[in-house]
Amino acid sequence: MANTSENPTAEAPDAAAAMETANETKPLEKTESELVAAQLASIVALIEKNVKSKQAAASGRVLRTTTAVRKRLSRPILQAFIKQHLPGDSPSASLLLSAIEQLPDEMETHAEDITALTSKSLAAEAVSAVPQAPSQLPEVEAYACWLTLLHLTDLKKWEAVMSVADATVQRLAAFNRRTLDVLTARIYSYFSLGHERTGTLPKIRSQLLAMHRTAVLRHDELGQETLLNLLLRNHLSASLYDQAEALRSKAQRPEVSRSGTQAARYAYYHGRIQAVQLDYTAASDSLQQALRKAPIKAHAFRAEVTKWWVLVRLLLSDVPERTELTTPALAPALQPYFDLTAAVRAGDLITFRKVAEEGKPWWAKDRTSNLVVRLRQNVLRAGLARMGAAYSRISLTDVAAKLGVPSAADAESIVAKVIRDGGLEASMDHEQGIMMCREAGDVYATQEPAAAFHGRTAFCLDIHNEAVRAMRFEEGANRRKGETDEQRAERIKEEAELAEALAEDDDDDLF
Repeated sequence: MANTSENPTAEAPDAAAAMETANETKPLEKTESELVAAQLASIVALIEKNVKSKQAAASGRVLRTTTAVRKRLSRPILQAFIKQHLPGDSPSASLLLSAIEQLPDEMETHAEDITALTSKSLAAEAVSAVPQAPSQLPEVEAYACWLTLLHLTDLKKWEAVMSVADATVQRLAAFNRRTLDVLTARIYSYFSLGHERTGTLPKIRSQLLAMHRTAVLRHDELGQETLLNLLLRNHLSASLYDQAEALRSKAQRPEVSRSGTQAARYAYYHGRIQAVQLDYTAASDSLQQALRKAPIKAHAFRAEVTKWWVLVRLLLSDVPERTELTTPALAPALQPYFDLTAAVRAGDLITFRKVAEEGKPWWAKDRTSNLVVRLRQNVLRAGLARMGAAYSRISLTDVAAKLGVPSAADAESIVAKVIRDGGLEASMDHEQGIMMCREAGDVYATQEPAAAFHGRTAFCLDIHNEAVRAMRFEEGANRRKGETDEQRAERIKEEAELAEALAEDDDDDLF
């Protein structure tokens, strides 16, 4: 009897505790969307503070905080945000509400985003956010438009992206405010992206030129960089390489880049132009610079740059290392180029033709077909170099068989051209049809070591000159007039946050 009387009293506290736990978890599930809305309200308050203090560099905090909220957005959250923070008679408010009207209500769950959103610092900001009256600031309006474009891009609603971006660009053209520069540059990117995905990219070329001219006149440096890259991308998408080079050589751009991402993009487009125009050495330098400046997380962009860099290095008879093409994050996208590199390294023309034929869809998609076609001579040169290392004398008939060319006469002309270009230390006996290879001499008796040393020295000097140019500033420019030490420390912190946010920007949407 004692045991039966003790069980109910022992189970009661456990049941009560379970009910309390259930009651505690329910409100958390209900307030997920409220936490996101409160976090957006705190971002708006930060924007208003930045505008009031005229600190454009503080936009970095806005960008980084929005990244944590982006994947938690949904139609109800966006609708509530627009209605709360934009005036009812605002043309942008009605445009954005109509654009997101047909979007799904579901809010996807991402464990890492929930963790970030409910962390102590972020939750404190969200809970402390006070409901605000609609803002008349164009910065808040631009932020609402950018937030909508992000959500539409995640859902791949390209028609809606294009219509919202078109109206937003026209609306922002009326404002000349440095506090708008960062958000405006982001909106320019999605403006071009929407037209690219809907196949209307050539139609906005003249509009982009006019926008770039306006950005130059307004001293909007970040806008200049962004629009110049969008113009280069626009021209290259239509294979207008000469026009792109004419624009690049004459367009005005900041001496020191405001964004590492835009600097990487510019180097990539410049390298593509140089590669098509046969300036392979300069193209290799530009593409290498683009890889160094690209964000680590921008896997799609790094894959695009690596494809062109691999082909340019093959055209320079510099075979990339295996590890450069087998990085786990890039290996699937680089597989056709790995096979192509293996064929060029082997000097097997038959294998090269097979790989080139099988990879035609990839070359067409990546717009690298013209470079792949040029590799034939490099394959022949690599094959002859392997023969020169293996044989002291070999008949031209055997050369033709090993290279996969139709006849000994064709092999004779190929060997003669490679010898004339300095790609092979050999001579030919035309009467007997024999290629005689010379023994390899001392490489240090040639100019090759000096050329390699000169190339490395020039590379180091270029990096040094870039660093010195980036550190130039007027005397006393690091301290503004009437600025206290605390204000200066806060300004430097905000500038560092903006630079970090721009450097971490992942532009995979554009590839």
